[in-house]
Amino acid sequence: MGTPVDQLVDLLDLERIELNIFRGRSPEEALQRTFGGQVAGQALVAAGRTVDEDRPVHSLHAYFLRPGVPGLPIVYQVDRIRDGRSFTTRRVLGIQGGRSIFALTADFHKPEPGGIEHQFPMPDVPAPEDLPSALDEVGGRLGELPPFISRRQPFDIRYVDRLKWTREELEGVEARSGVWLRTNGALPDDPLIHVCALTYASDMTLLDAVRAPVEPLWGERNFDMASLDHAMWFHRPFRADDWLLYRQESPIAHGARGLARGEIYDRQGQLVVSVMQEGLFRPLAGR
Repeated sequence: MGTPVDQLVDLLDLERIELNIFRGRSPEEALQRTFGGQVAGQALVAAGRTVDEDRPVHSLHAYFLRPGVPGLPIVYQVDRIRDGRSFTTRRVLGIQGGRSIFALTADFHKPEPGGIEHQFPMPDVPAPEDLPSALDEVGGRLGELPPFISRRQPFDIRYVDRLKWTREELEGVEARSGVWLRTNGALPDDPLIHVCALTYASDMTLLDAVRAPVEPLWGERNFDMASLDHAMWFHRPFRADDWLLYRQESPIAHGARGLARGEIYDRQGQLVVSVMQEGLFRPLAGR
């Protein structure tokens, strides 16, 4: 079976069926839908395998069209939209059981010098070595881990603020969250693997910021949640097996939808990735 990181790398290693068609596994899970980060990461792998290595991805924009079914393979069809002098654009459609479940557009940019340089500074937060892992923190409180935790096992995730467990603790909590994360082992040196691994992880905790003021992030949930769309901008090279700080906040939640945005910094304080996502939040029946 290998380690959870080995399994993640294997999950991102798509089978090439034709020049622009790939097939990816979808793990069998006792859950209602396929994890969105998995589909986004696999789709980006498919796009990246049709682009020259000297053009790293600089952005992706994706829509989750239908819930995927765990255990069934997903076919990714790549449309080579543009191959320009500096930019390359790919459109990817994820198909499962004959139906489109996911659509992604990714843009790749040949690095070039620029005359403008600035960024917001990294927030001042505790170092990851001073924080417990989410698995230890959650397992110590609940005694057992939720079924979806299998998706997080390839990553060491550490919340920068101690988790809240009761509604009383939520008084005055803002719509913000933050985690340190890295893979639970070394990844291959291929930059595309690191970008796609982080794309996978970026969907794990971002919508926490929407829920933070209204319910504990772990334990019994009062909402049916689903990712609607996802966008990422890759500013600088990084390694997903080194510590990265993922700062998250939700500027608005309204009409059963919540918007969240995140900035990802490396250990040196460089802003390496920006993320935005909208999620659907419907109260569970009887709650």
